[in-house]
Amino acid sequence: MKKIEAIIKPFKLDEVKEALHEVGVKGITVTEAKGFGRQKGHTELYRGAEYVVDFLPKVKLEIIVEDGQVERAVEAIQSAAKTGRIGDGKIFVSSVEEVIRIRTGERGPDAV
Repeated sequence: MKKIEAIIKPFKLDEVKEALHEVGVKGITVTEAKGFGRQKGHTELYRGAEYVVDFLPKVKLEIIVEDGQVERAVEAIQSAAKTGRIGDGKIFVSSVEEVIRIRTGERGPDAV
């Protein structure tokens, strides 16, 4: 099994969720996040005073899939989240050793 973590722009969440649903992903965890990469924030003006916004609002998705679903899920996220502009985000894929469903005690792919 693999864990896919994706950091995306908040307004792309619905499109990404739909794309993942279409490729058979059954569940996702969504967390509001703040961060910056190459874009390094930006300067805004508030009541005549300039200030720097270092951390930009982002959304972090966490998805656990079987090995055979990884490529389809990554492609779905990439195509749905892409705007073509800086700050579109990142996708991380890592191995998951074990999954356990708390309610039933199921383990492995059955627990996903």
